[in-house]
Amino acid sequence: MVHVRHEYCDELEHRCIKSEYDKSNRITICHEFAEGQKTCRGERRLVDVCVDRYEYPNQKGGHPPVMVDFFGAEQRCQEAGKRSCLESEWVAACEGPQEKPFPYGWQRSAEACNIDNRWLEPNLGRVYSKDPEIQKEELARLDQGVPSGSRPGCVSDDGVYDLTGNFDEWVRLDEPKPRAKSKMAGLKGGAWGHVRNACRPVTTSHAPEFTYYFISFRCCRDPDASAPQAE
Repeated sequence: MVHVRHEYCDELEHRCIKSEYDKSNRITICHEFAEGQKTCRGERRLVDVCVDRYEYPNQKGGHPPVMVDFFGAEQRCQEAGKRSCLESEWVAACEGPQEKPFPYGWQRSAEACNIDNRWLEPNLGRVYSKDPEIQKEELARLDQGVPSGSRPGCVSDDGVYDLTGNFDEWVRLDEPKPRAKSKMAGLKGGAWGHVRNACRPVTTSHAPEFTYYFISFRCCRDPDASAPQAE
């Protein structure tokens, strides 16, 4: 794991200088932010946490499980002696001490992280099939993930890999979002498609029981001086 310990602002704004409106997803994607220009409009506090360096199961070259809901993610983390990451902890690990909008800097990069892949239309009947072979075949067809840690540029200043892109990751919300469908869980980082793929955005439009073919997670743990922190 990686020990992340620095300040976190609960309402941070970066100045976007190059953006795009994506009609298909009805979202605005910022491609470049003004370097070093940020404004904290909320409160600052210290985040002190150990975060998995890679997506679950925290192995370089591994492939995280998909079709896991928030409760399943929490259970697997607990079985590993860890817990789900809070959104603030995940963001702190992503932004690093310089509070960058992307873990690797100020400009969006499909070369650094596994993002902006061509969309493949899923067959939802097969994605959610009760026949494991049918489901397995469809998940393999849709999978555009890369092995954990295989993109050397997709790393934060704290040394955490693949936080933006590759797979969406479950986190526990620090507090409920206004008008959010999910009151306890959110999805961070986006997956391999053409979405926001930055440190701050969070998706709360899905219930904690939601599963999908590009949703996974990583785990966190409270710091423990007696435990190794660089796994």
